[in-house]
Amino acid sequence: MTKITEFKKPKLNNPILIEGLPGVGNIGRVAVGYLLDELKAEKFAQLYSKHFFPFVVLQDENLIHLLKNEFYYWKAEKKGQRDLVFLVGDCQSLSPQGHYEIIEKILDYAQGFGVKEIYTVGGMATGEIEEKPEVIGAVTHKELLKKYDGYGIKFEAGKKIGYIVGAAGLLLGLGAERGMKGMCLLGETSGFPIVTDPKAAEVVLESLTKILNVEIDMTKLERKVKEMEKFIKKIEELQKKALTQIEKHEPSETGKEQLRYIG
Repeated sequence: MTKITEFKKPKLNNPILIEGLPGVGNIGRVAVGYLLDELKAEKFAQLYSKHFFPFVVLQDENLIHLLKNEFYYWKAEKKGQRDLVFLVGDCQSLSPQGHYEIIEKILDYAQGFGVKEIYTVGGMATGEIEEKPEVIGAVTHKELLKKYDGYGIKFEAGKKIGYIVGAAGLLLGLGAERGMKGMCLLGETSGFPIVTDPKAAEVVLESLTKILNVEIDMTKLERKVKEMEKFIKKIEELQKKALTQIEKHEPSETGKEQLRYIG
């Protein structure tokens, strides 16, 4: 079961969906989380799923936190801007089947608000510390290459990695099947375990804010990353322990290692 609980029904005009869930370098979670904070976006719904990891996080030693994804909205303030719907959260699905169920649920919900365009944000692991990370892009339709030219994006994702796993890819692929257009922005990052990369998040944000025609204060990004890092690391460590336990008791049908990369 995957369930969306709605707190408020915002009235939106031709909004864009922007996804930033945890993945390599936590680029999406950090960049999109920072952007919605700076824009003072308002939370209006949250998603729970049986496909998330089977644990709750204990905060402040005794406060229970259930893993979830959250929806926020922001209304355009001036000409040249669009209404925005943000999707952020604690985790992605534990299983490939769960990814499809959750993404279809998200797309159904987004289409109810008139979303026809999607931007996803993730990380692209290079195995090295990137002093000057670049933004690597992929699009659902060729005509978008011209539209997004000049925003500091290198459309070389296919040459560099060949595939995008998880929400950052599936939202666009399944969305395109519904006639939705979109783009994935991947920030180059080392890909080292449990490392949150503020430099990669910053370069992605620079491109994204130009596209969205919004201005934000970037000077607080590094401090914000440090604030988020403790909670992100805690969830990642718990996920690793949970995966170890699950794999001990539930070996894969093929006996082969399962795909664990999530963009």
